[in-house]
Amino acid sequence: MEVQIISRESIKPSSPTPLDLKTHKLCLLDQFRNNVYAPRVLYYPLNQDDLSSAIDIDHIVSKRLQLLKQSLSETLVRFYPLAGKLTNNFSVDCNDEGVYFVEAVAKCLLNELLIQPGPNLINKLFPVDGSQQRGQVAGAHVAKVQVTSFACGGLVICACISHTFGDGTSFSSFMKAWAATARNKTSEEEATYTCPNYDASSLFLPNEDDLFHQLRAISNASYTRFFETGRFVTRRFVFDAEAIVELKDKAKSSRVQNPTRIEALSAILSRSIMAVLNKKSSSHRPTLLSHAVNLRTKARPPLSEYLIGNIVWPTNALCTEEEVDLDGLVWLLREAISKFDGDFVKNLQGVGGLIELSEAIKHEAEAYSDAKNRIMFSSWCTFGSYGIDFGWGKPIWVSYVGLDGSILELSPVVILMDTRFGDGIEAWVSLLEEDMALLEVDKNLLEFATIDPSPLKLAKQQ
Repeated sequence: MEVQIISRESIKPSSPTPLDLKTHKLCLLDQFRNNVYAPRVLYYPLNQDDLSSAIDIDHIVSKRLQLLKQSLSETLVRFYPLAGKLTNNFSVDCNDEGVYFVEAVAKCLLNELLIQPGPNLINKLFPVDGSQQRGQVAGAHVAKVQVTSFACGGLVICACISHTFGDGTSFSSFMKAWAATARNKTSEEEATYTCPNYDASSLFLPNEDDLFHQLRAISNASYTRFFETGRFVTRRFVFDAEAIVELKDKAKSSRVQNPTRIEALSAILSRSIMAVLNKKSSSHRPTLLSHAVNLRTKARPPLSEYLIGNIVWPTNALCTEEEVDLDGLVWLLREAISKFDGDFVKNLQGVGGLIELSEAIKHEAEAYSDAKNRIMFSSWCTFGSYGIDFGWGKPIWVSYVGLDGSILELSPVVILMDTRFGDGIEAWVSLLEEDMALLEVDKNLLEFATIDPSPLKLAKQQ
């Protein structure tokens, strides 16, 4: 698939940011995040009912691009930090320089991409190249967008924000607000998420003292010590509704009588990936299972879902057994997540927040020192991406980008995403190429999952 870049520009807020808002302070939890862009890709076909002739395609695409730019400009008045640049781990310069915006053209039909959309193709829709994904924080754009039009009139919107600025929930608030602005909708519900909450730095107080820098170094070391260097690839393992029901039933136990679909899928993926890693080393290696937990819902009372920032923290479960059943893995995960309760979130707030975080980070470094592998999980299943409508319908598919065999330093990563109708889940699994070759033939996993099915096929199932 050939993709040609037509233009690169900066989309600025439609009105200037007031002087008293020119500096956005990052919160304590933001300060532990690196400048990594986590993209979401939305695929919009052109409805043939919108066409009266083939000549209309260029006109419709042009109008939609104009609408996207104008509505983005208007949305940035409220999401003004996204139009700025990161200064360091402590603030955003809300200078109104604008969102980095790329307009591109793909010389094929959208359906031709969707027949078999591998990471090597999807990466061409991504406005950040490999060298930019993990770069210096200072001077980095907070947000980037690429809109790619196809010969059939379809559009693909790939947007991302720096993880230093915010998490997936923050990003979803922005995307929903942008779409609502494009549709010119002002319902009570939409008015809520078009008004982001920037109180995170007042709740989770940022810190610049020596203890913070020590903890950040410990945290980074705990994370990177599991990295391996090699060619990493991504595959989609898709679980339909029937498979998820069966997995939840198999994962039941007296300890966890009602496993969630995320717990059940995390369990089977963990078991299969651990089997691959153990086979490679010819011995059992204790594995740390890490899940990103949204702390907004753990607080008492819950924090606003429109609170902007990295209001997440990883919980960890150490699997030391060579043979473990699904129900055992579900229980490990449930126990680990239960530690993040209202008291934990409360103690992270205010002047004592860094001390609470210090205890958690040091405990992790000591308690899990025997772990030899780590699998990182993140669920995007509650983000509502399939409801993002800019005025011409909802996306036919929403994807991650994935890895295409580039040489990286990384550990296994699993991203969980809803399928189009919300009853299935796509697991985007990134592993070393040689490990993926083993996972792809795991009979226990393939009993429930299909590898890399066409989104066109999934779109027809309901």
